[in-house]
Amino acid sequence: MRITRTAAVTAAATSLTLALAACSQATEPGASSTAEATETAQAEAPLGGTVRLVTHDSFYVPDDALAAFEAESGLDVELVQPGDAGTLVNQLVLTKDAPLGDAVYGIDNTFASRAIDGGVLAPYASTAPAAGDSAEYAIPGAEDLLTAVDFSDVCLNYDLAAFPDGAPTLDDLTDARYAGQVSVTNPATSSPGLAFMLATQAAMGDSWLDWWEAMRANDLRVTASWSDTYFTDFSAPNYGGDYPVVLSYASSPPSEVIDGEPTTAAMLDTCFRQVEYAGVLEGADNPAGAQAVVDWLLSDEVQASMPESMYVYPVSTSVELPAEWVEFAPLADAPYTLDAAEIDANRDAWIDEWTATVLD
Repeated sequence: MRITRTAAVTAAATSLTLALAACSQATEPGASSTAEATETAQAEAPLGGTVRLVTHDSFYVPDDALAAFEAESGLDVELVQPGDAGTLVNQLVLTKDAPLGDAVYGIDNTFASRAIDGGVLAPYASTAPAAGDSAEYAIPGAEDLLTAVDFSDVCLNYDLAAFPDGAPTLDDLTDARYAGQVSVTNPATSSPGLAFMLATQAAMGDSWLDWWEAMRANDLRVTASWSDTYFTDFSAPNYGGDYPVVLSYASSPPSEVIDGEPTTAAMLDTCFRQVEYAGVLEGADNPAGAQAVVDWLLSDEVQASMPESMYVYPVSTSVELPAEWVEFAPLADAPYTLDAAEIDANRDAWIDEWTATVLD
């Protein structure tokens, strides 16, 4: 296997040399003709070698899907996982002169502008079939830098047994009758925490901090991570914590179905839509391999695996969702969103204001 890949790389290098030589004989020497010949030769070069995919620590695809891609493409995929989505982007910016890898997956719309402005991404427009569906989530001005791969709605979830008459609203939760019933995650340390903070900003505008101040007075609990809030605090039957309202995802309730009956639901009027993107890193050692990885993430096999492997919704409209998702994981009809550039311009200040209001 390794001998075959070495031969492929050697052949690619030879093809490139011959292509450049032919070009120089056929045309007058010049930067433009040389660059065009190089791009053509790279596009036609066979894949091979190692491609490093930089991603967050929640990334997972089925082993057989990864093995099939490696066998078909001739690539060895190496995962580089520096941390959560925020850490991922920060590390990409800090290391842009010596990139951590070739491709990236997991930059979301709460950090996308930082990656774009940081110059860490190289242009690539995927032609995979699902790329047409991905275009719905494109970031204006960066359509060829980031390709949407999946999305999810970050929402408050509630224990159905605790609210037999239906879910409370955001405004309801500040009432004394809901004191000590809500657990969320810190936006400074948690991606869903950040998304929910943005949801309140989008929902309430200038009065968003008033809501958080009222929640603090109503014994709001704040944890460092989603797992602490969901697995430890949630009063749902599978966990037995003390909080009947916790921060999670619209896709969480299918995991809490017991004997065919749901035990939790998402509060769909509290959701922020979080979109995850993939792209090619500027200065990649294996740009052709990186492009192949972006296309692979949009393949039917990977897209169909995402609900059960990463609990997110695929951007592809041609793959079938699991039956339990169709029944128990509806998306928000009108999720909150904010422009990526607005998030980037205000994120740090908003987190500081939130911290001063809720924790200090």
